Amino acid sequence: MKKSLKTLSLLMAAGMLVLSGCGEEKSSGSGSSSGGDEKKQYTIGITQFVEHPSLDAATEGFKKALEDEGFKEGDNVKFDFQNAQADMNNTQSIANNFVGDKVDMIFANATPSAVSALNATKDIPILFTSVTDPVGAGLVESFDQPGDNITGTTDNHPEGTSKTIDFMIDEAGVKNIGIIYNSGEQNSEVQVKQVKELAEPKGAKIVEASVSTSAEVKQAADSLVGRVDAIYIPTDNTVVSALESVISVADSKKIPLFVGELDSMKRGAIAASGFNYFDLGYQTGKMAAEILKGNKKPSEIPVELPGSLKLVINKKAAEAQGLEVKEEWADFAEFHEE
Repeated sequence: MKKSLKTLSLLMAAGMLVLSGCGEEKSSGSGSSSGGDEKKQYTIGITQFVEHPSLDAATEGFKKALEDEGFKEGDNVKFDFQNAQADMNNTQSIANNFVGDKVDMIFANATPSAVSALNATKDIPILFTSVTDPVGAGLVESFDQPGDNITGTTDNHPEGTSKTIDFMIDEAGVKNIGIIYNSGEQNSEVQVKQVKELAEPKGAKIVEASVSTSAEVKQAADSLVGRVDAIYIPTDNTVVSALESVISVADSKKIPLFVGELDSMKRGAIAASGFNYFDLGYQTGKMAAEILKGNKKPSEIPVELPGSLKLVINKKAAEAQGLEVKEEWADFAEFHEE
């Protein structure tokens, strides 16, 4: 009898150890909160074509919108940030790696990154921003009917380029406009075409200088000296990442420099008609939150335009580049002392 009781006690003790072990294994999972309730953890792959102020601001805006919607980094979301260093091949490798890692969502910042992401997956939700022509790039069928797994925001406001070009020709008296751009960026090709369509009917001539890498930007700027009255830089990621090279030529040779977005204007260009890229990224983040919450699918969210535009004039840059600022411009533009 004593032997039977001893055996029973040993069996009960062993059973308690097994149960205890199972409980420890369950509580150690990454999807559990301290209270033991299941908590979904999301991984969002961020693929950014290159680092420069506008794209950086868009990424920060995207993160902030998600945080405001309850998706906080280090709590229930992890961001895997990858910079392609303006290399088209890198964008595809990054996208392929995200698919292999089975991320929950891809945030693609700039056209090349978005195209590569869509090439890599037709299943993982993709949110893009800083894309000039999403339809022309083959990302979506239309703004109202994006693809099954992709939607986002465009940085090409219908009036953005026209306001700047009109100002250059009508107010600053520019007749010959130099444009530096990377012909390998589809978004830049679209903008160069827009500039020609806007400028040539007004009698202005467009002089193109194409580059393949940021290392070629300074040489391209030098090639325009003596041939143009002013330089216009579209939202070309390759050129914008090396904008200081253009600014140095503009300042030293007294060539007015105009750009396609406000962050570049703040760096030393005379004027731009644009919006805040942080706000554009924030718009995209709000869209992403709807998808993560299960409220909508990407196909149910139309591509969005940026918010209201404003023409901003940098007085300090105008002085450095030999353009006289007229006080009456304050009637339709903001003056900054950057």
